[in-house]
Amino acid sequence: MGILKTVGDFLFGKDPDIFDEKGRVMHKFPKKKWDAWNNRIKLDPDYNWRHHTGLSGSRSQTDQKNK
Repeated sequence: MGILKTVGDFLFGKDPDIFDEKGRVMHKFPKKKWDAWNNRIKLDPDYNWRHHTGLSGSRSQTDQKNK
């Protein structure tokens, strides 16, 4: 059975392994990686959308007001 599955996967492609049983996308990362991502979003002000000013680069809000 293993060789037939391998040949079938080669000819027709593999089934995607990113969906859970309800059909929703579920990435299978370890808990440590999810926690690091979540902490980065919460703790790092560069990634916190609540502190985002909409400006990019080295220009600050005071530079914008002076123009």
